[in-house]
Amino acid sequence: MVKCLHDAGLEVILDVVYGHTAEGNHLGPTLSLKGIDNSAYYRLDDENPFFYKDYTGTGNSLNMRHPFGLQLLMDSLRYWVTEMHIDGFRFDLASTLARGLHDVDRLSAFFDVIQQDPVVNQVKLIAEPWDVCDGGYQLGNFPPLWSEWNGRFRDTVRDYWRGHNGVLGDFCFRLSGSPDLFELDRRATTASINFVACHDGLTLSDIVSYNDKHNDANGDLNTDGENNNRSWNCGAEGVTSDDKIAAFRSRQIRNFLTTLMLARGVPMLLAGDECGRTQRGNNNAYCQDNCISWMDWEHVDYDLAAFVIRLIALRQKHPVFRSRQYALPETNWYRNDGERMTPDDWNTPWAKSIGVYLNGSSLQDPDDDFYLALNSHFEPLRFTIPRRLGRCWRIALQTVDEEVTISKSKKGAAFCVDGHSIVVLVRS
Repeated sequence: MVKCLHDAGLEVILDVVYGHTAEGNHLGPTLSLKGIDNSAYYRLDDENPFFYKDYTGTGNSLNMRHPFGLQLLMDSLRYWVTEMHIDGFRFDLASTLARGLHDVDRLSAFFDVIQQDPVVNQVKLIAEPWDVCDGGYQLGNFPPLWSEWNGRFRDTVRDYWRGHNGVLGDFCFRLSGSPDLFELDRRATTASINFVACHDGLTLSDIVSYNDKHNDANGDLNTDGENNNRSWNCGAEGVTSDDKIAAFRSRQIRNFLTTLMLARGVPMLLAGDECGRTQRGNNNAYCQDNCISWMDWEHVDYDLAAFVIRLIALRQKHPVFRSRQYALPETNWYRNDGERMTPDDWNTPWAKSIGVYLNGSSLQDPDDDFYLALNSHFEPLRFTIPRRLGRCWRIALQTVDEEVTISKSKKGAAFCVDGHSIVVLVRS
């Protein structure tokens, strides 16, 4: 399978779980490591070693402070690289692996052995940079060799598009590749794995269709799964027959996807989100082997899939969207009236629109110039591109169905951006 994917020009990233096993806590079964050497392979409670330290929420945590635990991990990683030709790894709950006595330690043995291994340090290393206990959220704190799932991107982008106040500045940091998190370590924008939805939580379709989780089918009285989903149902909870709400949800999905694909960093798209897949509001569907978690191939949103294809093609064609630099020359931020953003503008809590000029001609591999107009206000706004940036622009992509008209004035090119929508212009 790996060879076939490589022949098709695709790399393979393996999702690995080295933080815990299925043996659970002291009440769980003895399947393997408990019976081989319990105290060597597991983190045990310091005061009562009958119990386990649980940084993962599964009942146990593997012991990466012990040589045998590290050897097991490294032997496994090397096998996947040398024998199976895997291109990289995504480490589940990676903070667990780096915990010292209690806290996550950037100088832990786990990081050291991976950095020094001549096989493993040559492939892509991606951290889920948190676990479930205090001090486990370590986004931006992994070593320079690593990329990280960017939970700040997910949260901020969700808040911006549901119209929250006071997030515009943070939103623009996420568009820029999150330099506040990664640039100080001299990491490139590729350190940020951007995502809006993943296998944990709501699908993209459900983010715009539900205010609350609906996990009743899981059998835990809807107590399992994350409560703070930063989702917005756009006016009705769940399935609706209201065409206006359905159309608005579709636009919101296009807004999320456009933000994801045009932001600096590495975009990660949850399988099925490009087709409108739903889990009916269930945000913890790992235990559902049925239509809740399956891909419904009979109800694929082909219009959405076509839009995603256009987005991917746009990103692939233009290196200005894939730059590894955080600050490109002549990348400027503008108010909708065409004036440059000031400190007061950035600190205005109700500001929810931004114009972004990307000077593709400044790249080492010259590209087109783009202007992104984003509006998460409820009402439409008139955007003006400053005259000094030129007056000849054309629509490259938009998230509304209605055609956007560009007019020319003394101040520059001007156009209307509907509420909760994006217009992407390219200099013609």
